[in-house]
Amino acid sequence: MHQYRSIFISDIHLGSADCQADYLLDFLDNVSCDTLYLVGDIVDLIAMQRRVHFPESHQAVVRRFLAIAAAGTRVVYVPGNHDDFLRHFCGQTLAGIELRQKVIHTNADGRRFVVCHGDQFDQVVRCSPLMLLVGDRAHGVLLRLNRWFNAWRKLRQKPYWSLAAWVKSRVGKARSFIRRFELAALTAAERGHYDGFICGHIHSAGFLRSKEGLYCNDGDWVEHCTALVEQKDGRLDILHWSEQPGIIATEPSEPAPEFSRDQRPVIDVLSPSFIESINAAPK
Repeated sequence: MHQYRSIFISDIHLGSADCQADYLLDFLDNVSCDTLYLVGDIVDLIAMQRRVHFPESHQAVVRRFLAIAAAGTRVVYVPGNHDDFLRHFCGQTLAGIELRQKVIHTNADGRRFVVCHGDQFDQVVRCSPLMLLVGDRAHGVLLRLNRWFNAWRKLRQKPYWSLAAWVKSRVGKARSFIRRFELAALTAAERGHYDGFICGHIHSAGFLRSKEGLYCNDGDWVEHCTALVEQKDGRLDILHWSEQPGIIATEPSEPAPEFSRDQRPVIDVLSPSFIESINAAPK
């Protein structure tokens, strides 16, 4: 059993055929923590409007979350854009699970992080409606290919490997969008005088350190099967969990190369009202 102070997971997309529920269940059976953060898109209500796919493995994940909360672990659910309906219940505790619009998490070493899903940055990391539509459809096709590809690998007794992540890592516009998203989230946290930002949303686990703060993304359980974990001393790592689980990234100790200069890389201006909305007191 791997023990952590905190675990952050998001973008599980229960209710969609692309959810990697079996890997998630194995992960939850092999870890424990003081606080479990569910950082949005846990249930995919958008996918379920088109077709309900909620097999036994998905139901088992829900039961496991309830059991974790009942056993005394603090479980905090911060809804995202695919489970947006649950934002109506933020501020309440349901079946032992706290629902919050966002949370301020304090690490063991005293650092304070804003925790929210991340879809709030869609309005500032700009993309045309046409590109969003094309991108959403292309992503759906890519996820289906990823599902078929890994079914074939499983038949050949090969471990999980994300075809979708490999393709996206080689698309320049996808890489550019991810970096702009990272910079926007990190900038918002810094202007609110926090030490960093923890989110999901873009299905791209990773870290980005500046001179003043740290951006953390816990990834997803559709393409990458990753979680962000806080060690007992406050150090943050990203775990991948499938047939060959392990740490795939550790928080960097030095700023990224683009922050080595005095001027931050150019991103869209974040308005004072937007910064205020991100850093307002949690509900």
